[in-house]
Amino acid sequence: QVQLVESGGGLVQPGGSLRLSCAVSENIFNFVAVGWNRQGPGKQREWVATITAGGKTNSADSVKGRFTISRDNAKNTVYLQMNSLKPEDTAVYYCKTVLSTGHEYWGQGTQVTVSS
Repeated sequence: QVQLVESGGGLVQPGGSLRLSCAVSENIFNFVAVGWNRQGPGKQREWVATITAGGKTNSADSVKGRFTISRDNAKNTVYLQMNSLKPEDTAVYYCKTVLSTGHEYWGQGTQVTVSS
């Protein structure tokens, strides 16, 4: 069973930064993509960013230019660097991996709160 463990969430003031980590229990190249989704209070879960096995990255328009997804292959860890945080970024952030079959694995989530 694949395990994903997120960390790095917390309380930050508007304009601040956080870096989320997602430690994957298997070689991340076993997956076609690893990404981040989030769910804000009273909102549906939404896609944030993805990095493919080939290293291609993409992110949602709402975070483009502020959030950066990256990975450390040796550590089987994917990161989400979040800068210029806004109150509307407040959400539980979930890591997700996708197999070539389309099967997905999800982490338990980490809370990010942006507030003064």
